[in-house]
Amino acid sequence: MKEIFDYVNAPIEWEQYNVSGVSSAGEDLFKQAMESLKRNRVGLKGILFTPISQSGHISWNVEMRQQLDIYSSVVLCKSLPGYPTRHKDVDFVIIRENTEGEYSGLEHQSYPGVVESLKVMTRAKAERISRFAFDFALKNGRKKVTCIHKANIMKLGDGLFLNTFRKVAEDYKLTGIVANDMIVDNTSMQLVARPGQFDVMVMPNLYGAIISNIGAALVGGPGVVPGCNVGTEYALFEPGCRHVASDIMGTNRANPTAMILSATMMLRHLGLDPIANNIAAATFDVINAGEVRTADMGGSATTSEFTQAIIKKL
Repeated sequence: MKEIFDYVNAPIEWEQYNVSGVSSAGEDLFKQAMESLKRNRVGLKGILFTPISQSGHISWNVEMRQQLDIYSSVVLCKSLPGYPTRHKDVDFVIIRENTEGEYSGLEHQSYPGVVESLKVMTRAKAERISRFAFDFALKNGRKKVTCIHKANIMKLGDGLFLNTFRKVAEDYKLTGIVANDMIVDNTSMQLVARPGQFDVMVMPNLYGAIISNIGAALVGGPGVVPGCNVGTEYALFEPGCRHVASDIMGTNRANPTAMILSATMMLRHLGLDPIANNIAAATFDVINAGEVRTADMGGSATTSEFTQAIIKKL
């Protein structure tokens, strides 16, 4: 991605921090990266690994979102030109509340063999993410916003989220945007059966983690879905499907499409639309041609070869 930026002379100066989430040993480096993000207000990152076995080691991905209050995760799930999947013309956006819900990090063992985890939902944050979803729809010519929930069972927590969404929807009635809602388990089924019915989807934290993986699978996998995390003061761009792919780390086999397209989202955020559009168009042209593809897309190209193909298109 940096090679591409250098080739097109993108006016970006990098402060690079090679943070690993494998252990808490790199905490000082993580703090330096956070200081850089707070100073620059914009960042681009890969997905940091969080080990399951280390109960005392918090997720630095979550820590970033909470410290910076980048409350909205935006994941773009769209069919790629020339790359057929089970469903054609998939085009929907997942907007995920990033800072509370089951990811609040509040859990404890009250008795050996008994664990309590707290799911925190607040009206203020439900309203904030709902307004973000409707505003996103307005700015991007979208026609419908669907609230994803489990209010039939979690009547207080998800009930608060759903009822807040409905109240916010009243403020956007005159815009012509349709507002509806769907239970999360039915949503999962409907996505794989009829994804064309969805446009913009807004949901609490945990559901967004699951739904974004389904969305990625519909359009080609975690290597092709871009995303970003946006707050009032900061914006952090990263692949939309938060898949670490540690099994191919260091092998030069990863598909860089998601990172490249996330970087183009960052360029647009910075007002550099022409450069972003050129890079995105070249990336789509390479995929559409079908001659240079990474293994996850049925090809044999390395990450470097795919990147060089994009540079040649540019």
